[in-house]
Amino acid sequence: MTAIGIIGSAGRMGQAIRAEIAARDLICAGGVDRGEGNLAALVQASDVLIDFSAPAALETNLKACLAAGKPVVIGTTGLEPEHHRLIDEAARTLPVLQTGNTSLGVNLLAALVEEAARRLDDDWDIEIVEMHHRHKVDAPSGTALLLGEAAARGRGISLADHSERGRDGITGARVKGAIGFAALRGGSVPGDHSVILATEGESITLSHRAENRTIFARGAVKAALWLKDQTAGRYDMKSVLGL
Repeated sequence: MTAIGIIGSAGRMGQAIRAEIAARDLICAGGVDRGEGNLAALVQASDVLIDFSAPAALETNLKACLAAGKPVVIGTTGLEPEHHRLIDEAARTLPVLQTGNTSLGVNLLAALVEEAARRLDDDWDIEIVEMHHRHKVDAPSGTALLLGEAAARGRGISLADHSERGRDGITGARVKGAIGFAALRGGSVPGDHSVILATEGESITLSHRAENRTIFARGAVKAALWLKDQTAGRYDMKSVLGL
Protein backbone atom coordinates (compact mmCIF):
# COMPACT_ATOMS: atom_id res chain seq x y z
CA MET A 1 0.00 0.00 0.00
CA THR A 2 1.29 3.45 -0.93
CA ALA A 3 2.65 5.65 1.86
CA ILE A 4 2.12 9.36 1.17
CA GLY A 5 3.99 12.10 3.01
CA ILE A 6 2.61 15.63 3.35
CA ILE A 7 4.82 18.72 3.27
CA GLY A 8 2.78 21.63 4.60
CA SER A 9 0.63 19.32 6.69
CA ALA A 10 -0.73 21.96 9.09
CA GLY A 11 -2.28 24.15 6.39
CA ARG A 12 -5.79 23.92 5.01
CA MET A 13 -4.70 21.80 2.06
CA GLY A 14 -2.45 19.63 4.19
CA GLN A 15 -5.33 18.79 6.50
CA ALA A 16 -7.64 18.08 3.55
CA ILE A 17 -5.04 15.75 2.01
CA ARG A 18 -4.63 13.89 5.29
CA ALA A 19 -8.42 13.37 5.42
CA GLU A 20 -8.48 12.15 1.80
CA ILE A 21 -5.67 9.67 2.47
CA ALA A 22 -7.61 8.28 5.43
CA ALA A 23 -10.85 8.11 3.43
CA ARG A 24 -9.12 6.04 0.74
CA ASP A 25 -7.51 3.62 3.23
CA LEU A 26 -4.03 4.65 2.12
CA ILE A 27 -1.07 5.17 4.44
CA CYS A 28 -0.16 8.66 5.64
CA ALA A 29 3.58 8.57 6.28
CA GLY A 30 3.27 11.75 8.34
CA GLY A 31 3.76 15.43 7.76
CA VAL A 32 6.01 18.42 8.35
CA ASP A 33 5.22 22.13 8.38
CA ARG A 34 7.25 25.36 8.64
CA GLY A 35 10.38 23.68 9.93
CA GLU A 36 8.49 21.56 12.45
CA GLY A 37 9.13 17.86 12.00
CA ASN A 38 11.96 15.88 10.46
CA LEU A 39 11.76 16.38 6.69
CA ALA A 40 14.47 13.83 5.86
CA ALA A 41 12.78 11.15 7.99
CA LEU A 42 9.39 11.89 6.42
CA VAL A 43 10.79 11.59 2.90
CA GLN A 44 12.49 8.29 3.74
CA ALA A 45 9.23 6.89 5.16
CA SER A 46 7.18 7.91 2.11
CA ASP A 47 6.72 6.32 -1.31
CA VAL A 48 5.67 9.70 -2.70
CA LEU A 49 5.39 13.24 -1.29
CA ILE A 50 2.76 15.95 -1.72
CA ASP A 51 4.05 19.50 -1.16
CA PHE A 52 1.60 22.31 -0.36
CA SER A 53 3.99 24.42 1.70
CA ALA A 54 5.49 27.75 0.58
CA PRO A 55 7.73 28.90 -2.28
CA ALA A 56 10.55 29.69 0.17
CA ALA A 57 10.64 26.03 1.24
CA LEU A 58 10.68 24.52 -2.25
CA GLU A 59 14.45 24.27 -2.70
CA THR A 60 14.89 22.49 0.65
CA ASN A 61 11.99 20.14 -0.10
CA LEU A 62 13.34 19.24 -3.53
CA LYS A 63 16.81 18.56 -2.12
CA ALA A 64 15.33 16.15 0.44
CA CYS A 65 13.36 14.32 -2.25
CA LEU A 66 16.43 14.14 -4.49
CA ALA A 67 18.58 12.76 -1.67
CA ALA A 68 16.09 9.95 -1.08
CA GLY A 69 15.05 9.45 -4.71
CA LYS A 70 11.36 10.00 -3.94
CA PRO A 71 8.79 11.46 -6.39
CA VAL A 72 6.95 14.62 -5.39
CA VAL A 73 3.71 16.38 -6.33
CA ILE A 74 4.10 20.17 -5.99
CA GLY A 75 0.87 22.10 -5.52
CA THR A 76 2.48 25.17 -3.92
CA THR A 77 1.44 28.37 -5.72
CA GLY A 78 3.18 31.73 -6.08
CA LEU A 79 6.24 30.17 -7.72
CA GLU A 80 8.76 32.39 -9.49
CA PRO A 81 10.97 31.54 -12.52
CA GLU A 82 13.81 30.41 -10.22
CA HIS A 83 11.49 27.89 -8.58
CA HIS A 84 10.58 26.47 -11.97
CA ARG A 85 14.28 26.20 -12.81
CA LEU A 86 14.80 24.16 -9.65
CA ILE A 87 11.86 21.92 -10.56
CA ASP A 88 13.24 21.38 -14.08
CA GLU A 89 16.59 20.45 -12.59
CA ALA A 90 15.08 17.98 -10.11
CA ALA A 91 12.93 16.43 -12.86
CA ARG A 92 16.07 15.23 -14.62
CA THR A 93 16.46 12.75 -11.77
CA LEU A 94 12.99 12.38 -10.22
CA PRO A 95 9.37 12.17 -11.30
CA VAL A 96 8.04 15.64 -10.38
CA LEU A 97 4.48 16.82 -10.98
CA GLN A 98 3.92 20.55 -10.61
CA THR A 99 0.57 22.23 -11.05
CA GLY A 100 -1.22 25.43 -10.12
CA ASN A 101 -4.33 23.39 -9.29
CA THR A 102 -4.86 19.71 -8.50
CA SER A 103 -8.59 19.70 -9.25
CA LEU A 104 -9.43 17.28 -12.06
CA GLY A 105 -12.25 19.59 -13.18
CA VAL A 106 -9.99 22.64 -13.40
CA ASN A 107 -7.45 20.77 -15.48
CA LEU A 108 -10.14 19.59 -17.86
CA LEU A 109 -11.27 23.24 -18.03
CA ALA A 110 -7.70 24.21 -18.99
CA ALA A 111 -7.81 21.73 -21.88
CA LEU A 112 -11.10 23.25 -23.07
CA VAL A 113 -9.66 26.77 -22.80
CA GLU A 114 -6.62 25.78 -24.85
CA GLU A 115 -8.82 24.28 -27.55
CA ALA A 116 -11.14 27.32 -27.62
CA ALA A 117 -8.18 29.71 -27.90
CA ARG A 118 -6.75 27.60 -30.72
CA ARG A 119 -10.02 27.62 -32.67
CA LEU A 120 -10.86 31.30 -32.17
CA ASP A 121 -8.49 33.96 -33.50
CA ASP A 122 -7.36 37.10 -31.69
CA ASP A 123 -10.53 38.96 -32.66
CA TRP A 124 -11.76 37.14 -29.55
CA ASP A 125 -10.52 38.83 -26.38
CA ILE A 126 -9.59 36.57 -23.45
CA GLU A 127 -10.23 37.61 -19.85
CA ILE A 128 -9.65 35.45 -16.76
CA VAL A 129 -11.55 36.28 -13.57
CA GLU A 130 -10.86 34.51 -10.27
CA MET A 131 -12.10 34.83 -6.70
CA HIS A 132 -10.62 33.32 -3.54
CA HIS A 133 -10.95 33.59 0.23
CA ARG A 134 -9.60 36.63 2.08
CA HIS A 135 -6.54 34.74 3.37
CA LYS A 136 -4.98 33.96 -0.02
CA VAL A 137 -1.65 35.74 -0.36
CA ASP A 138 -0.84 35.49 -4.09
CA ALA A 139 -2.60 36.99 -7.10
CA PRO A 140 -3.40 36.07 -9.78
CA SER A 141 -3.99 32.60 -8.39
CA GLY A 142 -1.94 29.65 -9.59
CA THR A 143 -5.09 28.37 -11.25
CA ALA A 144 -5.68 31.64 -13.12
CA LEU A 145 -2.10 31.48 -14.40
CA LEU A 146 -2.59 27.83 -15.37
CA LEU A 147 -5.64 28.86 -17.40
CA GLY A 148 -3.73 31.79 -18.88
CA GLU A 149 -0.93 29.49 -19.96
CA ALA A 150 -3.50 27.17 -21.56
CA ALA A 151 -4.98 30.09 -23.51
CA ALA A 152 -1.51 31.23 -24.57
CA ARG A 153 -0.59 27.74 -25.80
CA GLY A 154 -3.78 27.67 -27.84
CA ARG A 155 -2.84 31.00 -29.41
CA GLY A 156 0.80 30.02 -29.89
CA ILE A 157 2.01 33.01 -27.86
CA SER A 158 3.92 33.68 -24.65
CA LEU A 159 1.73 34.53 -21.66
CA ALA A 160 4.52 36.67 -20.19
CA ASP A 161 4.46 38.87 -23.30
CA HIS A 162 0.66 39.13 -23.57
CA SER A 163 -0.55 39.32 -19.96
CA GLU A 164 -2.54 42.34 -18.74
CA ARG A 165 -3.06 42.80 -14.99
CA GLY A 166 -4.17 45.45 -12.53
CA ARG A 167 -5.94 47.85 -14.86
CA ASP A 168 -6.65 51.18 -13.18
CA GLY A 169 -7.37 54.71 -14.32
CA ILE A 170 -7.35 55.76 -17.97
CA THR A 171 -5.68 52.72 -19.49
CA GLY A 172 -6.60 53.27 -23.11
CA ALA A 173 -8.19 50.69 -25.38
CA ARG A 174 -7.62 47.02 -24.75
CA VAL A 175 -4.54 45.65 -26.53
CA LYS A 176 -5.46 43.15 -29.23
CA GLY A 177 -4.32 39.63 -28.37
CA ALA A 178 -3.86 40.37 -24.66
CA ILE A 179 -4.89 37.89 -21.96
CA GLY A 180 -6.39 39.86 -19.08
CA PHE A 181 -6.55 38.90 -15.41
CA ALA A 182 -8.80 40.11 -12.60
CA ALA A 183 -8.35 38.86 -9.01
CA LEU A 184 -11.11 39.13 -6.39
CA ARG A 185 -10.65 38.32 -2.69
CA GLY A 186 -13.22 37.90 0.07
CA GLY A 187 -14.97 35.63 2.52
CA SER A 188 -14.25 31.91 2.47
CA VAL A 189 -14.45 31.16 -1.27
CA PRO A 190 -12.25 28.10 -2.02
CA GLY A 191 -11.86 29.13 -5.66
CA ASP A 192 -14.01 30.35 -8.56
CA HIS A 193 -12.52 30.76 -12.05
CA SER A 194 -14.02 31.95 -15.32
CA VAL A 195 -12.41 32.36 -18.73
CA ILE A 196 -14.33 34.76 -20.94
CA LEU A 197 -13.79 34.81 -24.70
CA ALA A 198 -15.54 37.83 -26.19
CA THR A 199 -15.83 39.30 -29.66
CA GLU A 200 -18.22 41.67 -31.43
CA GLY A 201 -21.77 40.47 -30.78
CA GLU A 202 -21.05 37.31 -28.76
CA SER A 203 -19.08 35.82 -25.90
CA ILE A 204 -18.30 32.42 -24.38
CA THR A 205 -17.69 31.81 -20.67
CA LEU A 206 -15.97 28.64 -19.43
CA SER A 207 -16.16 28.32 -15.65
CA HIS A 208 -15.29 26.15 -12.69
CA ARG A 209 -16.48 26.54 -9.11
CA ALA A 210 -14.78 24.82 -6.19
CA GLU A 211 -17.28 24.11 -3.41
CA ASN A 212 -14.69 22.86 -0.91
CA ARG A 213 -11.03 21.84 -0.67
CA THR A 214 -11.86 18.15 -0.93
CA ILE A 215 -11.65 18.38 -4.72
CA PHE A 216 -8.05 19.60 -4.55
CA ALA A 217 -7.09 16.93 -2.05
CA ARG A 218 -8.74 14.24 -4.18
CA GLY A 219 -6.80 15.35 -7.24
CA ALA A 220 -3.52 15.63 -5.31
CA VAL A 221 -3.80 12.08 -4.00
CA LYS A 222 -4.76 10.77 -7.45
CA ALA A 223 -1.72 12.58 -8.88
CA ALA A 224 0.56 11.10 -6.21
CA LEU A 225 -0.64 7.55 -6.87
CA TRP A 226 -0.08 8.07 -10.60
CA LEU A 227 3.32 9.73 -10.18
CA LYS A 228 4.91 7.03 -8.03
CA ASP A 229 5.00 4.66 -11.01
CA GLN A 230 6.51 7.12 -13.49
CA THR A 231 10.07 7.59 -14.67
CA ALA A 232 12.05 10.80 -14.10
CA GLY A 233 10.53 13.84 -15.75
CA ARG A 234 8.37 16.87 -15.24
CA TYR A 235 4.63 16.18 -15.37
CA ASP A 236 1.36 18.05 -14.88
CA MET A 237 -2.26 17.13 -14.23
CA LYS A 238 -2.96 16.70 -17.95
CA SER A 239 -0.75 13.63 -17.81
CA VAL A 240 -2.83 12.22 -14.92
CA LEU A 241 -5.99 12.79 -16.96
CA GLY A 242 -4.45 11.27 -20.09
CA LEU A 243 -4.83 14.52 -22.05
